[in-house]
Amino acid sequence: MSTPQSAGDTYSQPSTSDQDRWRLFRGDGERREVPFPEAPPWRRFDLPKVPPTKGVSPAARPYLIGPDEADVVNAALHLRRPLLVTGAPGTGKSSLAHAVAHELALGRVLQWPVNSRSVLHDALYQYDAVGRLREANLSRDADGREPDIGQYIRLGPLGNALIPQERPRVLLIDELDKGDVDLPNDLLTVFEEGEFTIPELTRLPNGDVPVYVQTDDPSAPAPVTHGHVRCREFPVVIITSNGERDFPPAFLRRCVRLDLPEPDEQRLRDIVAAHLGPGALDSVDDLLRQFLDRRVSGELATDQLLNAVFLRKGGVDLDAGSLLQAVLHRLGGTV
Repeated sequence: MSTPQSAGDTYSQPSTSDQDRWRLFRGDGERREVPFPEAPPWRRFDLPKVPPTKGVSPAARPYLIGPDEADVVNAALHLRRPLLVTGAPGTGKSSLAHAVAHELALGRVLQWPVNSRSVLHDALYQYDAVGRLREANLSRDADGREPDIGQYIRLGPLGNALIPQERPRVLLIDELDKGDVDLPNDLLTVFEEGEFTIPELTRLPNGDVPVYVQTDDPSAPAPVTHGHVRCREFPVVIITSNGERDFPPAFLRRCVRLDLPEPDEQRLRDIVAAHLGPGALDSVDDLLRQFLDRRVSGELATDQLLNAVFLRKGGVDLDAGSLLQAVLHRLGGTV
């Protein structure tokens, strides 16, 4: 694969040698040790992680949003209400949480990916009673001291977001519509009160003494007194939904609703330029046209267009075989 061109370069028809270098895997059974090309910017994992306690978020991917949509986000921030984000796949629902955390310097995003087995308790905290009992038996045989209970309690992403601190954390509750039908109602009290209790700690005799519990942040235990956790600033809660089912009115009343539209042609061009540089737009008209045509009849995500443009920019002939069809495949229904 040829070296990706800079933002100011123009496209040229890939040569046979370019195509040959692009094929890292050839399916002929011959063993080769070939250098791997540079990954797309959105698939790189070598960026250093910044500790959230420093109040600086890791570098975020470029994120473009219209002024009307940005105003809805600001309304949720001012009202301290959860933001319920809906829209077609690839419209940037989950990425919005990372963009907010990056722009407002709110640290690493706390993430709760919801599935059919998700329950509120696990998002608040988990208690390893078996581990504590095992360690207690071992300690009695050694020095007779009981292990600290805080070592066996770990706050989940939602519980971590409610730790009292000066600046709020960003919590992404991803694909809430995949969860149990009662899960949105279970969240109502926590969203309204901004607090929860840990019964295992409320029963301790010395309740005034803080217990340091484990958190969702590595090496950052948090003190809990009387088994009670109450936020000082309500977290920035961003909830995504693919619209697979409706939510109860009581839950919707407590959220600010944002529906992200599918980007039009100009917005798509802006997105491509933001991720791959202005030079990526030089010969992208045919890909844009095919993407928009296919999106009319089936579901496509914006990152599929970015994938196609990245391959084209690297000298790949997308018209060869069924390669373009593999990249711009429909996300729902039959292919």
